[in-house]
Amino acid sequence: SGIKVSGRNGVKGESGASDDELASDVLSHYSSASESASVVDEATGGEPVDEQTAQEETEDKLKQCIDNLMDKSAKTRLAALDSLGGAFSSKLLYDFLIERRLTVSDCLERSLRKGGGEEQAAAATVCAQLCVQLGGGDEGEEGFKILRPVLSAIMIDGCASVSARQSCARALGMCCYVSAAEDGEDLVKSMSHLESVFTMSYPNREGTLPTPNAGAPGLHSAALHFWALLVTLCPASRLNVLLDLHLPKLQACLESSDVNYRIAVGETIALLVELGRDIDREFEFEDSDTLCECLKGLATDGNKHRAKNDRRKQRTIFREVLHYIENEDFSEEKIRFGVEGIYIDSWMRRRVYDAFKEVLESGVRHHLQYNPLLRDIFGLGPPLILDSSVKSSKISRFEKHLFNSAAFKARTKLRNKVRDKRADVM
Repeated sequence: SGIKVSGRNGVKGESGASDDELASDVLSHYSSASESASVVDEATGGEPVDEQTAQEETEDKLKQCIDNLMDKSAKTRLAALDSLGGAFSSKLLYDFLIERRLTVSDCLERSLRKGGGEEQAAAATVCAQLCVQLGGGDEGEEGFKILRPVLSAIMIDGCASVSARQSCARALGMCCYVSAAEDGEDLVKSMSHLESVFTMSYPNREGTLPTPNAGAPGLHSAALHFWALLVTLCPASRLNVLLDLHLPKLQACLESSDVNYRIAVGETIALLVELGRDIDREFEFEDSDTLCECLKGLATDGNKHRAKNDRRKQRTIFREVLHYIENEDFSEEKIRFGVEGIYIDSWMRRRVYDAFKEVLESGVRHHLQYNPLLRDIFGLGPPLILDSSVKSSKISRFEKHLFNSAAFKARTKLRNKVRDKRADVM
C-alpha cells in the first residue's frame, strides 16, 4: 500500500510508539467508540469537532495494523489482529475496507495457513467480521471463496488447536450465511464440513455416546450452532432430509456430559422442529413422548454434582424448549438499540441474532443501528440515525452497493422467513 511501516518487531519506529502501544491505542480508541460521541458533545458544548481529522487518525492506525499483519513477529501480528477485531466489531468500515479487502484477505489467509493456534483463532474471528463489514454482495462472496477452503481445512484437522478449530467453525458458518446463499454448492459444502465435526458427538451403533476429548464439547457446540444458522437458509426439500437424519441423533446427545453442549443440542432441536412446522403444520417429532420426558428431566435437573449456575441456565433453556415442543410457546425477547428494537420471537431469529452477537460481541447493537446488512436481515429498513463518524454518502453508497447486488437480492429472498417486519421505534 506504499505506507511506511514503523515499530516492527516491537522496536520503536518513527512515531516513537512500539507495536504493542499502537495496538492498545487502537483498541482503547474502539472500546470507547460508542461513548465517544456524547463525551465529545459535552466537552465542546455541542460544537461539532473536526470529524475528518478524527477519521484520518483512525484510518492511519488501521493501515498500520494491516501492515503489521505482514510482520515477522507473531506477537506483532497477533496484536494487529486483536486491534482489527476490536475495530471491525465496533465500527462500520465499509469504505475503508472495500479498497483493501484483497490485501486483508491475503494477510488473514497467511495467518490461517502459517500462524500458531492463537493466531489462527484470531484470524478466523477477523474473517467473520470482515464478511459482516463487506455485506452480502460480490466482494463478500469473493472473500469467502478465498477463505472457505482454509477455514474448512483447519476446522476438520484433528491436529490443529481446539480454539483455532472452534473459531474457524464460527467463521465458516457466518461467512457462508452472509456471502454464499446464491451458491448452493458453497452452502452444501460448508454444512457438510460443520456436520463432520459435531457428528463426532453422536452415539455409536450400540447407542453409546463417545467420551469427549478435552475441548471437544466447545468445538462441537460452535459447529452445531453455526450449522443450525445455515439450516435456516435451506429449501424445504433439503430440510426434510436433515430433520430425518439429525433429530433422532441429537435427541441422544441430550445425555451429553457437558452442560453447554446439551444446551446447544436442545436449542438446535427446537429450531429444527420450528422449521419442520414452518414447512408442514402437521409436522410431528417421531418420538415426541420420549423427547418431552427427557426435556422435562433437564428442565428440572437438581443434580448437586453440577455447578449452581449451570443448573439454572440448563433449567431455563430446557423449560423454553419443552414449552415450544409441547405448545409452540416461545418466550419473546426484545433487543433495544438506540431508539429502536427488534423482537426475538422465534428460534430462528434467536439463532441468527446469537450468531451475529457471537461474532460482533458488544458491537452487535452498533451494527444493528447502522449496518445495512443486519438491518436488512432483521427487516429494519435504512438506518434511522446516521452515525456521526460515517458520512451519509458512505452509508448510501454501501446501501446502493448491497441493494444492486444480485447475490444480495437472492440471499434476501432466501431469508424471507427471517424478515419479520415487527421492528419498532421507541
